[in-house]
Amino acid sequence: MTQYAATRDRVEDYFDRSATQVWARLTSDAPVSGIRATVRAGRDRMRDLLLAQLPSDLTGCRVLDAGCGTGAASVALAERGAQVVGVDISPALIDIARRRMPGHLTDRITWIAGDMLDGVDGTFDHAVAMDSMIYYSATDIAQVLGRAGPRITGRFAFTLAPRTPLLMAMFRMGKLFPRADRSPQMVPHAAKDIEQALRESSVQGRLQEVERVTSGFYISTAYVFEDAR
Repeated sequence: MTQYAATRDRVEDYFDRSATQVWARLTSDAPVSGIRATVRAGRDRMRDLLLAQLPSDLTGCRVLDAGCGTGAASVALAERGAQVVGVDISPALIDIARRRMPGHLTDRITWIAGDMLDGVDGTFDHAVAMDSMIYYSATDIAQVLGRAGPRITGRFAFTLAPRTPLLMAMFRMGKLFPRADRSPQMVPHAAKDIEQALRESSVQGRLQEVERVTSGFYISTAYVFEDAR
């Protein structure tokens, strides 16, 4: 997974080098610009949509929040009774998540800075990955699902950037900039592309496209994957 590792390292560098404060503000209650307000609203709606794919009562369940960012989904999962492992490639974002965690949930959430799969041990009842897989190719996504599937006994709810004309135009424009000047770039996908990559990688499982959320510059599609083994 050489390409996956290279992309992961760029994401880590971006969030720890230049985006930490922006991300901290966006995921707080602090005032933001009109454009960022639409992104915040879209992310809030998507988080609710992803969490709705899991049981409402998660008491006794171990849940992975893969790419937990500043920890909003991890906190919501813990409030529903889950024992949560929140992992993110960015140590800076993990520090924010740890500081924001409500005191009554300290025994329900474990924070880990590292790879969303390699950095954690054991199996999980469910997993969520909100906007943490949007930078990867279809092949990398299939391999991530193939590695995650046997460790998740229930549902893996995640998001990808949809293959819309706007996002494809942004994707092509981004390639014109020198690599050193780019932030990590979303890779738009259609469900059929992921399904094809799963077949080519011999990954056995069921992929379901749930719903697309569009809010200003925030455009993302929710999926659920369930391993067939």
